[in-house]
Amino acid sequence: MTNGRDISQGKSLGDLGREAFWFLTHTLIAIVLLVGVIVAVSLNHPDPDSTTPKALTTFLAALIPMLGGAIIARVQRNDIAPYTWISGLVIFSIVCVWVLDLPTGKGLCENCGAVDKLWRTFFTFRHGSGLMGGDGLLIGTWLPLSTIGYAIGARLAHDPY
Repeated sequence: MTNGRDISQGKSLGDLGREAFWFLTHTLIAIVLLVGVIVAVSLNHPDPDSTTPKALTTFLAALIPMLGGAIIARVQRNDIAPYTWISGLVIFSIVCVWVLDLPTGKGLCENCGAVDKLWRTFFTFRHGSGLMGGDGLLIGTWLPLSTIGYAIGARLAHDPY
């Protein structure tokens, strides 16, 4: 709700189309900011088995889109930018279902249950599940985290108190 009124009532098809366009645009901006973070970290050629670059990238995957979302929302004054967290939640939900459907076998997550499968795929820097080819952090953690960080930054730019 904005200014005490329901913002979903009385909108034309054109208004809804513009809101959908800006929602997708802000989601793509958050993803582009994440790509920038990954490229910047990759330029240092980090050790793939080290925890530090993964933790740093996780921190920056939230911080840089948060700053970008705050700047863009402050300049543009668009009411849709703070809702990009929804796309992060949808992405995370889809990837969770995908991971749960992946078969386990000989390897790192041979006897994993559902929670352990998700935890080791998305939230563990060491001894991951081995599912998704090791891209669980990128697709299941950093991608949703960037859109959620973007939404937080945009919300703070609109409502600093």
